[in-house]
Amino acid sequence: MKLGFFTMPLHPPSRNYVDTLKEDREAIIIADRLGFTEALVGEHVTDTAETVTHCATFIATLMDATKTIKLGTGTLNLPNGHPAQMAATVSMLDNLLEGRFVMGISPGGLPSDWEVFGNLSANRNEMFVECINTMIEIWTREPPYDIQGKYWSISTAKTMIPDIGQGIFIKPYQKPHPPIVVTAVEPFSRGVTEAAKRGWHPISANFLLPQWAKSHWGKFVEGREAAGLKVDYRDWRVAKTIFVADDAKTAQAYAYGPQSPYHFYYKQLGYKLVRAGRANLFKETKEQPDASITPEYLVDKLVIAGNVEQVTEKLIDFCKFMGPFGTLYYCGMDWVDPALARRSMELLAERVMPAVSKA
Repeated sequence: MKLGFFTMPLHPPSRNYVDTLKEDREAIIIADRLGFTEALVGEHVTDTAETVTHCATFIATLMDATKTIKLGTGTLNLPNGHPAQMAATVSMLDNLLEGRFVMGISPGGLPSDWEVFGNLSANRNEMFVECINTMIEIWTREPPYDIQGKYWSISTAKTMIPDIGQGIFIKPYQKPHPPIVVTAVEPFSRGVTEAAKRGWHPISANFLLPQWAKSHWGKFVEGREAAGLKVDYRDWRVAKTIFVADDAKTAQAYAYGPQSPYHFYYKQLGYKLVRAGRANLFKETKEQPDASITPEYLVDKLVIAGNVEQVTEKLIDFCKFMGPFGTLYYCGMDWVDPALARRSMELLAERVMPAVSKA
C-alpha cells in the first residue's frame, strides 16, 4: 500500500493567511521527504477557513521544493471556470512537472462559490461533465477544434494562423492527458461508477463513515466491468483522518480534546454539510437524528489516533474492513502544534506504515 497526502486545507479564519500558506507548503515538502507518493490540494474561492483559492497555483510553488512526490489538484471545480483556460493551465502544469502531476476534478462543493460564479441554481453535474469532455477534446482534437456545447463552445477557426502557432493549444506532458481522479463523498456513489467507466480513479473521502467508504469499491467494480476495463484495487485511493504521537496521552489530547485541530476540522465540516442537507454522510442509519452529528461524535467515528502501536492496530483493522486498496491518503490539518504535526507524519511514514504493510 502506498501513502499519499490530501489537504483541503482548513484553518481558523483568525490565523494569519501567509502563515497558513507556508504551513500547508511545508506539510507537502515533509511528505515528499518521507516518501509519500502523491499530494493533492483542494480549493475554494470564497472561504476564509479553506484558504487555497487556486490549487494549480499553489502546487506550482512546490515544483522545485519537492523531488519525487506527484502533485495534484485535489479538485478543479470545473463549473466555476472555463474549459479552455483550465485545459491550458493543466497542460502547462503537467509540462512544468514533467508528468509528476495528477488531475483531481469535481463539480465543486461550496455553496458560496456556486453563488459567486452564477451557478447556484445551475445543473452543476451537467456542467461538470461538459467541461471535462471539452477539456479532453481540446487535448485530443486538432485545431481549430470547433467544439460545440450547451455551456461552452470552443473554436479558433476565425483567427488561427498555424504557421506561427496562433490558435493552437499546448498539449499535456502525459498523453493523452494526466491521470484523472475524483473524490467520492456519497455512500454507494453513482459518480464512482461513471468515473470508473471512463478509466478515472476514485478517492473515498475521509469524512465518510467506513461502511460508506467501503461501498465505493462495489461501484468502482461495476463501472469497470461495464466498460470492459481491468479491475485493479491499486487504482482506489482512500483518505483517512489520522494522528500519531509518541505517547497515547498526547495523542488523545491533540486528536480529541476541545482545542484539537481535528475537533476544529470536524466542527467546521460537520456544520457546513449538515446545514447543506448532507447529514446522511455521517449517519450510521437513516433514522439517526441530525442533532446527534456533533464534533465529538465525528472525531470519535472518523479519527484514528494514538501512539505508534495503537494507530498501527487501528489501521490494520480498518484495512481488513475495507479490503485491498492502493493508496492511503493522510489528511492535512491545521498545525496547532507544529512539532506534533510534523512528528505525526514522520511516525506514520517511518513506523506505522511499514508495520501495516507487513500485517
